[in-house]
Amino acid sequence: MKTPAFIIFFIVLGISAKAQYVSLSKSELKSLHTAIDTSNVYKKVFNPFLVNAKKTLTETPNPIESIRSEGLLEGNPAKAASLKALQDADKIYSMALVYRLTGQKIYLEKVIDFLLAWAKINKASGDPIDETKLEGIITGYDLVRDYLKIENKSAIDEWMDSVADAELNSKSSKPGRATAINNWNSHRIKIITLIAYTLHISKYDKFIISELEKQLTVNLNPDGTTYDFIERDAFHYHTYDLEPLLTACIVIYRATGKNYFNYQTEKGASLKKSVDFMIPYITGEKTHVEFVNSTVPFDKARAKNNEKNFKPGTQFNPLSGMYALSLASYFDPTYINVIKQAERNGSYFNWQLALNMIKKPVQPN
Repeated sequence: MKTPAFIIFFIVLGISAKAQYVSLSKSELKSLHTAIDTSNVYKKVFNPFLVNAKKTLTETPNPIESIRSEGLLEGNPAKAASLKALQDADKIYSMALVYRLTGQKIYLEKVIDFLLAWAKINKASGDPIDETKLEGIITGYDLVRDYLKIENKSAIDEWMDSVADAELNSKSSKPGRATAINNWNSHRIKIITLIAYTLHISKYDKFIISELEKQLTVNLNPDGTTYDFIERDAFHYHTYDLEPLLTACIVIYRATGKNYFNYQTEKGASLKKSVDFMIPYITGEKTHVEFVNSTVPFDKARAKNNEKNFKPGTQFNPLSGMYALSLASYFDPTYINVIKQAERNGSYFNWQLALNMIKKPVQPN
């Protein structure tokens, strides 16, 4: 019996919706559109993206051949140029999001210009601390990839695959290096995961799972601390470790159903325990002064360079843990109560929470 055309349409629609694990499926975007139209809290957190997208329509891409940030002090010209160029990541994500929510092709045309410019100019380095900053570009591409002509899609796919491949073979991941187990490797896993699921290529699948499980084993401790927290004596690096891991785990969960947030290593460590470790310091029950016992020379160099957030003895600011908690609340919405407690001015709702709630049957109050 011949299958009716309208049934085929909805089957294809369903497959397409399931395929977008990095950003949002069509049905989720429809829900987000409704939420923005009917809820002031959603409208408030979406508005900065709309403003940024509109502003970008009159701007030109600013890609950079080599991203240089890792290991450089504030004020270094190469770092400053890279960070300025990487403002394009927010612009690309904003335009892609606004296009998918409004259908206005002017945003699609502009975001394609930006993506192609980066694909043409930027060269993969295999440095995870530099390339982690491409997250907004990758997520933005995931939003619009299905709407590109084949030649444009091929050019951008090739560039992104070269980034993932460079990370796969990064010298930072060689055995015996601290960067093979510290936050560098967490960011490496994140960037490969985002690209693999954006491009829908399976060649990285075994690496992603094996490397993630290995990283959870070597980086997380049963008491909730991380390798980086012990080495740097700073929640700044505890969260910098957890954020990329949580981002990767959300994508993996959406794609496979495997929950690595609650996954326990053989020694009893887990992402959940490492997130929970922060909570007393975020609620104010405990306090922590940052970098006092750091063993990393670069931390001392930044303090000497008068970079205020890296001076030994600086009090941990609970608000700097909000992004990690927001990511974790995708798996456990009870963290929202901790976020509310930390954001004492009442403005606790943020974009990550908005995304979580679109994907989960939870609403802000």
